[in-house]
Amino acid sequence: MRVLHFYKDYFPDSIGGVEQVIRQMCVGTGRLGVTNEVLTLTRGKDLGPIDFEGHTVRRVPLDINIASNGISFAAFGELKRRAAACDVVHYHFPWPFMDLAHFVAGVDKPTLVTYHSDIVRQKMLLRLYKPLKHRFLQNVDTIVATSPNYLASSAVLDRYRAKTRTITYGLDKSIYPLPEPARLDKWRACAGDKFFLFVGVLRYYKGLHILLDAVASNNYPVVIVGAGPIEQELKAHAARLGLHNVMFVGALDEADKVALLTLCYAVAFPSHLRSEAFGISLLEGAMYGKPMISSEIGTGTSYINVDQETGLVVPPSDPQAFAEAMRTLWDDPALARAMGERAESRYRQLFTAEAMASSYNALYHELVARRTLVRTEGAQAV
Repeated sequence: MRVLHFYKDYFPDSIGGVEQVIRQMCVGTGRLGVTNEVLTLTRGKDLGPIDFEGHTVRRVPLDINIASNGISFAAFGELKRRAAACDVVHYHFPWPFMDLAHFVAGVDKPTLVTYHSDIVRQKMLLRLYKPLKHRFLQNVDTIVATSPNYLASSAVLDRYRAKTRTITYGLDKSIYPLPEPARLDKWRACAGDKFFLFVGVLRYYKGLHILLDAVASNNYPVVIVGAGPIEQELKAHAARLGLHNVMFVGALDEADKVALLTLCYAVAFPSHLRSEAFGISLLEGAMYGKPMISSEIGTGTSYINVDQETGLVVPPSDPQAFAEAMRTLWDDPALARAMGERAESRYRQLFTAEAMASSYNALYHELVARRTLVRTEGAQAV
């Protein structure tokens, strides 16, 4: 079974939630006999293929980037060539250029799209894109929602329920590095023995301004891992609030991130908009047995973090409620520890990479078998 993944960003050029999910899909299904390739865009000059953890990454040059919509003219021909050599094309939505490339390349293979998120922010452009989006979603064979919560709350997915199924994200803890004692000591010296942790790209929908406003009323230490387009804006906001208990540590490698996940008291995840469709770093917190605080935005975040069970879920854009949730966990270590244990148990029950890979592997074979059956019946009819 040969599968081609197509998405605008991927390792090693970009490290984000969707990239991590595609990585886990490729590694997991690779263990089941699937040969995976990822076709992606790059700003770099080196366009040679890369062997990455057992799968191949092929890159084409990024020519234009408009409203986070990367465009590559070379992608049309490369998608056509790579699709011809595979059994299934696996798209990752949203990426409007991808929809166009699908039709321009004339892809004629079994197709599925993992629907990572609705498009939330670009309202004007969304109106222009809407006809192409629906033509694309109508054309692919299967749509995969990433949580039952998102399937239930997305107006777009509601339109395609007959062809949509749910496969939740999964992570494989064994591919994360083990934290060395020296690295743990380093971060313990920097952050202390008890702190809240946020990990993620610093984007508008992550709600970090809410977290900063929340901790302005207390002295709980917070470590923020990540870089991104609003990093300077957030640092300026923290300076205006006079926050000395918040540490911005920038983007870190996996080893340092794991060290902080191991050491932290709880995970703070204040995303307040539906652009946060799932929350991979939230799931990483559960995987490391940490209690979580998140907001109810009708997406997969509340599928990972169940209120009063694995952590606390508060109304979005409510710094006071977020601060109160932090206080509840901070003042009750036994409660925090019990919630963290239940979070890890829920991860093992629902969110392993093994389960995700098994479901996708079965879907790949189902799509190929379905296409073969249709062609066989068509030939017999003639």
